[in-house]
Amino acid sequence: MEYVTAVPHPRTEAAASARAGRRSLALALLCGALGAAVALLATRQQWSEGTATVAGGAFPLTARGSDVTGVPAALAIVGLAALVAVFAVRRAGRLAVAGLLALCGAGTVAAALSGASDSSALDEKAAQASGDTSATVDALTHTAWPYAAAVGGALILLAGLLALRYGRLWPAMSGRYERGGAPGTRRTAPSTDPDRPEDLWKALDRGEDPTGTGPA
Repeated sequence: MEYVTAVPHPRTEAAASARAGRRSLALALLCGALGAAVALLATRQQWSEGTATVAGGAFPLTARGSDVTGVPAALAIVGLAALVAVFAVRRAGRLAVAGLLALCGAGTVAAALSGASDSSALDEKAAQASGDTSATVDALTHTAWPYAAAVGGALILLAGLLALRYGRLWPAMSGRYERGGAPGTRRTAPSTDPDRPEDLWKALDRGEDPTGTGPA
């Protein structure tokens, strides 16, 4: 008894790849844009608070994310630029940009989590407020905003991983400006009439030999 093995139809495989590409592209764009927005927003919020002893009394101090570290905001901006640049490159260039996008996300997570317990920004403010360079902040507490920035970084990281995995299925910018395009994509050069001077000048502008004997 013979068994017939079903071979997947090329069109079915192509349709499945196209669907996977569209879904991963939409998810990557959403994660990358949302992650960058969350990270940038979080760095503008209050990350920590405490008090400094000034003239025998407690002086309240607060520090925003940008006071603690500027790394998450900077990496979020670079990651957003990398997300856009993914569509401007192909093959190895796309992999490189996708890797940069993933690294921006990982760096944002690391910097945000490191800043969640950092007290150096408030210590510096305590020293300025008290006039004592050795003064440190008292009653230090932290908010949840550093962890929100870390979530934003995780979303950027996810966008980078999706670009690494499915980026080859994503569309790229129009190739009409690229040299050496696929056969059939080049425009057919208009015919040149040697008796018309304007045609000769146009051919020279295109880099063609109006006499037809070789390149201009």
